[in-house]
Amino acid sequence: MLSSTACFTFIFLLCQLTGPAASAVLKKLVGALGGSVNFPLNLSVDPIDSIIWVFNTTTLVTIQPKLADKKALIIVTRHRNKERVNFPHEGYSLKLSKLKKNDSGVYRVEIHSSSLQDPLTQEYELRVYEHLSKPKVIIGLQNNKNGTCVTNLTCSMEQGGEDVTYSWKSLGQATNESHSGSTLPISWRQEKRDMTFICMARNPISSNSSNPIFAWKLCEGAAGGLATTVILKLLLSLTLLCFIALVLIILIIRRERRKESIEEKKGLNLHPETLNYSPTFGETSEYDTISYLNSTVPEENAVNTLYSTVQIPPKQVKKSHSLSTLPDTPRKFTHENVN
Repeated sequence: MLSSTACFTFIFLLCQLTGPAASAVLKKLVGALGGSVNFPLNLSVDPIDSIIWVFNTTTLVTIQPKLADKKALIIVTRHRNKERVNFPHEGYSLKLSKLKKNDSGVYRVEIHSSSLQDPLTQEYELRVYEHLSKPKVIIGLQNNKNGTCVTNLTCSMEQGGEDVTYSWKSLGQATNESHSGSTLPISWRQEKRDMTFICMARNPISSNSSNPIFAWKLCEGAAGGLATTVILKLLLSLTLLCFIALVLIILIIRRERRKESIEEKKGLNLHPETLNYSPTFGETSEYDTISYLNSTVPEENAVNTLYSTVQIPPKQVKKSHSLSTLPDTPRKFTHENVN
């Protein structure tokens, strides 16, 4: 009888010793940024002397279970965590609220009991994620070969891209297609111009989809876009012709203005020659007048006639081919009265 009781006691203690090894399997938990997460705890030992919650290597909470005559004593080591730590339903499962990114890490609970040689432990791994925003799609190099559009679509997240998986949906065909991965290779022709591509992004707590990408907007000139390319080429050619015509018009205008300038200069050179000829005519007229005076002198018959001498100033006499016989010295006209 004694031996059987000792054997039972040995088996019970063995089960208690193997209990921590069975419960030490790491549990993975996920939480949303700003949300909350529960660390479940199932107690299988009695009595419980104390419970200690540890975050990485720092003690987070220490609990002394309630007794018949007093309530449980909960001690939060950091003041900033008092409003974030809670134990629902008067249990010992930890609830952590207002999650932050730096709350990600390893949590461990230690259950101390006088019935156990070593404390019972349980570990948790918490990962805090952000809710995904709308993914961004980047269109790669586009190539149009024989009416076939060839390009790549790449899906990515601007922020919060931790542990994100991507997939694609191709809509518009008889049977919708799906593709895994952030990059979608595309090759389509005329019959597939109505297709629509959508990127789906997922992380452990949320998912979101991109704006639709329409196939007919890709690869201008491919599968229906050829007319647009032809129009663009015509417009480009017309613009080039207008530019050439404008240059020619400018050159012609400049040439005409140059001709007018040259003609004006020639007109100015001819005008002084006309003026240089005028004094010669005046000199001839003056010479005729002097001759006229000479012809009237003999008509004077009076005895006591007074005669005067007329001199032509040298500055008024200019050399001329028509007056080459005239002497350069002033002339004196003398009249005698013969009785």
